[in-house]
Amino acid sequence: MTSPPNSPAMTSQNSMTSHFINHMTSSFEAITSEATLAPKIKNTFHAIDYVMFVIMLLTSAAIGVYFALKDRRKSELTPEDYLMAGRQMSYGPVAMSLIASFMSSVTILGAPVEYYVYGTMFTWYALVYAIVPFIIGWVFMPVFYDLGISSTYEYLEMRFNRPVRLFVTSMYMFLSLIYGGIVIYGPALALSETTGFDLWVAILTTGVVCIFYTVLGGLKAVIWTDVFQAIIMIIGFLAVIIQGSINLGGFGVIWESAYNGGRIDFVNFEFDPRIRHTFWSIMFGGSIFWLGINGVNQAQVQRYVCCRTKREAKKAILWNALGLVIILVLAGMTGLTIYATYKDCDPIDSKQIGKSDQLFPFIVMDILGKYPGIPGLFVAGVYSSSLSTISSGMNAMACVALEDFIRPYTNWRPRTYTILSKVLVLVSGVLYILLAYMASVIGGLIRMAYSIHGIVSGPIVGVFTMGMLMPFTNKWGALSGIIAGFASTVWIFIGSVIYPIPSEFLRILPRTTEGCPAVGRTLNQTYFTSTASLEATTSDILLQTVYDDRPPIADLYAMSYIYIPLFGFINVILVGSIVSALTGCTKGSPPKRELLCHLFFKDDDGKNLERSSSWYSPSDVAHAQVISPPQPGEFTGYVPVNTVPDIVITSDESLVAEKESSF
Repeated sequence: MTSPPNSPAMTSQNSMTSHFINHMTSSFEAITSEATLAPKIKNTFHAIDYVMFVIMLLTSAAIGVYFALKDRRKSELTPEDYLMAGRQMSYGPVAMSLIASFMSSVTILGAPVEYYVYGTMFTWYALVYAIVPFIIGWVFMPVFYDLGISSTYEYLEMRFNRPVRLFVTSMYMFLSLIYGGIVIYGPALALSETTGFDLWVAILTTGVVCIFYTVLGGLKAVIWTDVFQAIIMIIGFLAVIIQGSINLGGFGVIWESAYNGGRIDFVNFEFDPRIRHTFWSIMFGGSIFWLGINGVNQAQVQRYVCCRTKREAKKAILWNALGLVIILVLAGMTGLTIYATYKDCDPIDSKQIGKSDQLFPFIVMDILGKYPGIPGLFVAGVYSSSLSTISSGMNAMACVALEDFIRPYTNWRPRTYTILSKVLVLVSGVLYILLAYMASVIGGLIRMAYSIHGIVSGPIVGVFTMGMLMPFTNKWGALSGIIAGFASTVWIFIGSVIYPIPSEFLRILPRTTEGCPAVGRTLNQTYFTSTASLEATTSDILLQTVYDDRPPIADLYAMSYIYIPLFGFINVILVGSIVSALTGCTKGSPPKRELLCHLFFKDDDGKNLERSSSWYSPSDVAHAQVISPPQPGEFTGYVPVNTVPDIVITSDESLVAEKESSF
């Protein structure tokens, strides 16, 4: 039985809690005033480090200039050339670009911390990375590719109606802006705290360089810059792993230290949805989460469909999967290296760094700072991860803004749309910088970035799944489903903020500061040896009343963040199916064949449906004689599948529609 808020019992309990907090605060201040720990490693950049960093920025900018000059040779640069790279990219650079876009600064700084703080259960994501690409490559991508759309969300209007399209587009733009600001701010904060790099110089540099080469070179510049930046990021991981292994006597020693510290754990098969990471949460929740990021996200789909052929697009998806598994392994090895290096003196609890996101730059400055140029290369790698994600986001934002909000209502010249695309890229970049400023003011947005991804990605995957795999669903089901799914994930997120997840489900592994050296006076080691129990005691006193007052619904709010996308996905499917059934499904107007998953259909020869011969990219149509003009009311800017039934390619172009295999 709980006491009323203003009862004497509750007042006494609050007084005791307040007294305990004041006592522990004064005790902590007394202890830390007697001695200080090893100082933060800052301002250890050499001249060569700055040179390495500047070379990276100049190279990225030079790629944008190169493609801008190259495209000037064309008589008229179309939006298709600028935003979609003319749909003529090969799978190699596209795969590297997909990898680099995934390796955002949040990933580069956060993935090693995951292994350091929580252990190796995160490695099960490798299985998700291996399975989901086949769903993307054989279910979603062929539909997008054959339709020849520039904005992923054009599909939703073709399958359902405009309100569904605009609602989902707005969700994506909101997610992209918030996440983009955090991607700029997160690494700038972490690196400024550990290297002495000025915070706002870092933020403005990232934003300005991204805007420069993305505005000039379009998607081609973004893709080729991503290739360069992905290589730098991989070198950063390898440098820490190799040097850490040398310092500690080999990676076998690192693995043994991690095992003894409880970091090696691959066998958590519990079904409790409140536990942060289990095999089941990663396989089911993680798959929906990853489909939202890599399967129906504009920034990623835009790269698939810019490939020359569907076969090239599938190759890019599969090579991207292999690259992601390698990156995950490298990030895990880096996290274990950090743990083995600081297993006796945790930099977080010993106050050598302020946040866990600073662990990666901290170890670089610690063990590699003596090698001039290596810290500069690492900083270049982290900022490369920001540049790749932000440039991709700016290009994607410009594309959806143009295709979803401007082009359907206008009929301008291609050159006008191209200029407008560049303006939209510039505006997107400025908005990202402003959101980075908001992140610095509000704080705590790095964790919120993942939550927002979960809130948005699940419902979006749900509505695309309804469109391609559930032919009976209609526009009313899609609209009600996406609204219900989005509302449900927001509800869970707000509930988790009001009723925080109990620490027992987070499974934070123990850390120690017993081996930390003291500078100056002798440090009271009792404080450090009792850190874990002290934190537990404090947590018990502060949260006991909260736990006592938790309603039964709080257990639902306590579900792992990785289940939130799955929760939203299921609600979209359930509500959408029920409403579609109640409103007559698709009787009288069944969806067109090209809007459904191609696995449903067989050609006359029994092979899987291939690229529609009735669609050609806009650059091909420009050289074609259109015998039957588009029907009134169709979208401008692309050629819908059923509006150009007869196309005769001019002989001088010698264009032949490629017949691809199903792989």
